[in-house]
Order: sequence, then C-alpha cells, then structure tokens
Amino acid sequence: MIYREANTDDIKQIQVVRNAVKENVLSNPGLVTDRDCVEYLTLRGKGWVCEADGTIVGFAIADLIDNNIWALFIHPDYEAKGVGKKLHDLMLNWYFEQKKEHVWLSTSPNTRAEKFYRLQGWKETGLYGKGEIKFEMTKEEWSNAKAVDVTNRKQLLQTEQNINKAERNNEC
Repeated sequence: MIYREANTDDIKQIQVVRNAVKENVLSNPGLVTDRDCVEYLTLRGKGWVCEADGTIVGFAIADLIDNNIWALFIHPDYEAKGVGKKLHDLMLNWYFEQKKEHVWLSTSPNTRAEKFYRLQGWKETGLYGKGEIKFEMTKEEWSNAKAVDVTNRKQLLQTEQNINKAERNNEC
C-alpha cells in the first residue's frame, strides 16, 4: 500500500470511499461535494490517501481553519488493516507541525470509529451536531499518545522475541 498526500485529482475516488462506508454514513451523499473536497484539500488544510493497486482505499483530511479533522474514512474492504491508523498518524503529525491549538473531531456514538479514536488517545468533550461525540486532542496529548504507542510496539516486539527465543530453546 502507498500513502501519499492527496490532490484534487483524487476527489472522485475519495468520494467513492466516503460513500462506501457502513458507519457514519451521510444521510445525503450530496452533502459533501467535490467543491468541498477541493476547498479542504487546497485552501483549508491538507489530505492524505492510501492506495492499493492504484485505487484509493482510505483518506484523511485536516482543517487548519477550524482546527478539526474533516475526514478520516476507510473503504470497508480495507478496515482493520492499519490503514486508518497510518492515515491518522500522518495527519496529526502534520497538523501539530502547523498548529499549537488543540484539534477536534466528531463521530457517531457506538461505532468502530468511536472506539478507534479513544484508543488513539482522543478525549471526549461533549456532543456535537446531531448527537455525535465530540473529541479533542492537544499537541501534548498527541506527543504522549505517540510515546505510548512506541512503548507498546517495543513491548510487543520484546514479548515476541522472548516467545521465539523460548520456542528455539525448547526445540533443542
């Protein structure tokens, strides 16, 4: 899979992914227009895509004007494969290189997205819009979340190495 910055040529495929999701479905697909995507990609912030075999399977867009995550969506065929985590991390690293202000997002309750954001260290701050959960993240919280993630990966790697070593010792 290839991760790269999004551009306006990607909008058609971004819209396909946005309208393919099973959760956080738009009540009216016309609510998010191609013109909106152009504005968020070129004037308000920046986006990233993940491609598999030349097809966009996920995307993320950060908005520097309203200090929010405008979009993070993964095609259902590519869920639970690390695509969302990688796009999330690329986006937040860039956002906090640009801004010191906290960033916020909203998502429907009782969804995989809600669980995902909690696992990434987002803090629930209330409700937004039509009953969505509002989450926020500060630069410090993001730095801490990355440090915990690195520590967890190191611990998992060490555990795996210990298991492999024990298995090798038992084989002798």
